[in-house]
Amino acid sequence: MSIKFKNANVLNKDFDILESQDLIVENNRIKTIRATDSSDDSKYERVIDCNDNYLIPGIKNSHSHNAMVFLRSMSDDLPLHDWLQKYCFPNEAKLTYEDIYYFTMLGIMENLSSGVTGSMDMYLDSYAMADACLAVGFRVNICDTMQKFNKKIAPEEYYLEFNNYKGDNGNLIKYNLGMHAEYTNTEELIKMMSDLTHKYKASFFTHIAETKFEVDGCKERWGGLTPVQVFEKFGLFDYGGGGYHCVHIEDCDYEIFKKHDCIAVTCPGSNVKLASGIPKVKKMLDYGLRVAIGTDGPASNNAIDMFREMYLTTTLQKVTNDDASVLKPKEILKMVMVNGAACLGHTDGDVLEEGKLADIVLIDVNKPNMQPRNTFINNLVYSCGKQNVKLTMVDGRILYEDGKFLIKEDENYVYKKCNELLHNLLNR
Repeated sequence: MSIKFKNANVLNKDFDILESQDLIVENNRIKTIRATDSSDDSKYERVIDCNDNYLIPGIKNSHSHNAMVFLRSMSDDLPLHDWLQKYCFPNEAKLTYEDIYYFTMLGIMENLSSGVTGSMDMYLDSYAMADACLAVGFRVNICDTMQKFNKKIAPEEYYLEFNNYKGDNGNLIKYNLGMHAEYTNTEELIKMMSDLTHKYKASFFTHIAETKFEVDGCKERWGGLTPVQVFEKFGLFDYGGGGYHCVHIEDCDYEIFKKHDCIAVTCPGSNVKLASGIPKVKKMLDYGLRVAIGTDGPASNNAIDMFREMYLTTTLQKVTNDDASVLKPKEILKMVMVNGAACLGHTDGDVLEEGKLADIVLIDVNKPNMQPRNTFINNLVYSCGKQNVKLTMVDGRILYEDGKFLIKEDENYVYKKCNELLHNLLNR
């Protein structure tokens, strides 16, 4: 399919604005970006007049548990470990394939309305997650959630199957080796995962140092080693990867991340709500680490809203560093676009450039919160919100436009179905 976006301002690969541009999409790639002209529009299947609005690369949600929408607002105002043990784990044990399929679909819809074109998702049923993403047309990197409580532990089987799931061949669906966390696994499982990363020369992702309680417990179990040091001990980062949260990583951990070019994924909304702490993002950048941003799950956040996460990432660092100049908007955009694409394994969908994947978002600045037109880059991080997302395109397909979801299922059916499934789950 060929689509022409005309009369647009385009955020380019250097995060500068190209004014008055036409951007042509052919099938699932960006074919051309050029100055707006009066050429014939009839050869395109659709022409979208952007009316001087802004095209940006799709935002990437680098850590999510999309299906956890079913726990939203069910167990608020608790510390992480009480929240997990008393509410999350008991209810998650009841989930079926159908539950996870529709809850994931609802989470994807929330991502799309936030200008997100792909997420790195970690949850309990990879088949349900992958099927929901394929049904919608959404990009996902499913991260293995291996833990000692799993009924089935088959990371190698899943790694091979889901990196070419139903003939997708890694276009929309990718699979990453990983585990839930150090504290939910055994030494035997950690060794098994290490063997797999070396066999396939594969990257590895996991929750790391989310709370001080986690780090202290790890040190007791492993003779003073931090979670990052434990994973380093077993060579899990030998082929890269990274960690989610990284709130309480220590100086030795920064060095390990730098050595292996690991990505630290910060999830500020979840971390402040659970009172887990504020990661030292500026220090990470000073060390030369790559940083990406995620929402975590909507059970702990409680929203899937990457604009809120961008705002929190920069403003929390300004407060903790007593310096209003740290973490400028371009740095934040690199985190959610370039570094996020690296997390997802879709590095050809990181910026708007000819030949890149057509993962594109149209931002409507004709709203009060984006006026007057001073500096768009700054407004995008400090002022923009989900209400400004006019269109979200993934892989050359428009999946969200003007508040409507253009997906397999009717949005009202998804809402009704999710409420029915939640009611049934709670009464099992």
